[in-house]
Amino acid sequence: MDKVIVITGGSRGIGAATALLAARQGYKICINYLADDAAAHEVLEQVRALGALAISVRADVSNEDEVISLFLRVDQELGPVTALVNNAGTVGHKSRLEEMSEFRVLHTLKTNVLGPILCAKHAVLRMSPRYGGQGGNIVNVSSVAARLGSPGEYVDYAASKGALDAFTIGLSKELAGEGIRVNAVRPGYIFTDFHALSGDPGRVSKLESMIPMGRGGRPEEVAEAIVWLLSDKASYATGTFVDMAGGR
Repeated sequence: MDKVIVITGGSRGIGAATALLAARQGYKICINYLADDAAAHEVLEQVRALGALAISVRADVSNEDEVISLFLRVDQELGPVTALVNNAGTVGHKSRLEEMSEFRVLHTLKTNVLGPILCAKHAVLRMSPRYGGQGGNIVNVSSVAARLGSPGEYVDYAASKGALDAFTIGLSKELAGEGIRVNAVRPGYIFTDFHALSGDPGRVSKLESMIPMGRGGRPEEVAEAIVWLLSDKASYATGTFVDMAGGR
């Protein structure tokens, strides 16, 4: 069976690094992205240069109609999905709770919670033997914020990732008997442009002295954990969390 992977938020950071590593592991790849056509095209060309059959699909994963269209494209051009990486996410500017608008909180929850749930739903409809599938793997990209809480910075983001952790645990048990493993990685302090969304692009460098390992992480390091969880080497792991935060 061909290995077909959908990576949400695949045009940058951890998603892009995962796409490149998956290409080296023989996956057919769908790079999902929300807005940056140029960045998605660049990653697409990089994975194709590695010999992978790949497509890029623009879709808002918090909108079910767009998720349906995304998975139909994958069905038609790559084949049934066997691996899903729920990587798309967002964060608001650093602030206290009382400064957060309803719009900001809803946007964070829709992107970080509803999006992964919808994508997992449509992956399961293809992976589960109930619907003619042959199993598969889902990896959710959470955050160490889920257990640290991010006080004074973005408690809404931390709460969204806590919800994603609970979803990971519940879905892993729901699907364990159907040949579908569901796991998560929890990055923290990784050098990506994600921190620019919070208004502090240099955040990791500023916090390195507080990290037990004394440095920020690289997207490629997180990608290694994701691809391992997707692989047969992790065949007995489900409902498992791999923290990638330098000891925090």
